[in-house]
Amino acid sequence: MTAPSEELQPAVPYGTPEAPRIAVRGEAHLEVDPEIARIGVTVASRGKDRRAALDDLTRRNTGVLDLIKTYGDAVERLETGAFSISPELKEKGRGERIHAYHGRVHITAELTDFTALGELTTRLADLDLTRVDGPWWALRPDSPAHREARQQAVREAVQRAREYAEALGTSLTALLELADIGAENAPQTRGGRMRSMAYAAEEDSAAPLDLEPQRQHVHAEVNARFTMAPPRL
Repeated sequence: MTAPSEELQPAVPYGTPEAPRIAVRGEAHLEVDPEIARIGVTVASRGKDRRAALDDLTRRNTGVLDLIKTYGDAVERLETGAFSISPELKEKGRGERIHAYHGRVHITAELTDFTALGELTTRLADLDLTRVDGPWWALRPDSPAHREARQQAVREAVQRAREYAEALGTSLTALLELADIGAENAPQTRGGRMRSMAYAAEEDSAAPLDLEPQRQHVHAEVNARFTMAPPRL
């Protein structure tokens, strides 16, 4: 009987003496500048009653959104995320007595102008009860860097197969298969994250942060199988 582990192994299509097969892997590693930067903004409020906390949060949220919108085309996307109003109970005393209410709203902004990013981040962080997280650097899903990485991986696979064939004194004759490794996933990128910043307002405006975009790493892999002319061994 065939062992269970052997039953799970797919049949490998070997070549023939008349058409030997070569199987290779091609890889590409690119380092490119980021195309977008994302920041997260958390606006908070505090009030003695729920309505006061909500009104204050609404005012602060409107101010943050208006500030971000003043940067026009530099802001590619602006989204509001989670919103909450929660009570703070008194630590001492009987029963559930509410001491204050806290409000929070989360905003995400995506920018393409990195010069404006430093100024906007500083101005946001200079607001009361406002926290700024990021930036997270990234490439767009349809970035040309992804296409270049895939094409480079294919060229590398072809070159590797040719070198094997040349080592045997022969040449490639046909491509049998080209498989994108992890076809369900896009080429991976690794970006950088800046530490979060939470500041109180100052009397004077803070100098804009000088943010250096972090290079993005793009990786692509392919498997390729070729046939070659019979070598003379």
